[in-house]
Amino acid sequence: MDASELDLLLELDGARFEMAPGAIVQFRVRRVEITPERPHGIIYAFVLRPKAGGEPWVRFDNAHRATGGRRGYRQRQVAYDHWHRTPYDRGSPYQFTTVERLLDDFWREVKRTLDEQGILNDL
Repeated sequence: MDASELDLLLELDGARFEMAPGAIVQFRVRRVEITPERPHGIIYAFVLRPKAGGEPWVRFDNAHRATGGRRGYRQRQVAYDHWHRTPYDRGSPYQFTTVERLLDDFWREVKRTLDEQGILNDL
């Protein structure tokens, strides 16, 4: 990840948007030491949640190792990048390649979730 991509993510830190009536998107991003778990030197969480509060509907993050995934799946990744498709999903590994792809994948899941929830949106 080059410096301009990292800067783009860091500028999102603290951003909060009402994407549709009753649905909030929040971004948390900060620099951390580069480690095998966080090889890009950032910790992030992108969340879609009900405006009234409660569990996130969708979450992309690298705050902890994903504990879910397919049955019988053995976690071989060292990186903590993963995503939660529902509030009850324990997380599935996410292959972080670029900032653009990460944001595209997050917004695609936001749209899917809003559509499934029957929430009108312009995504």
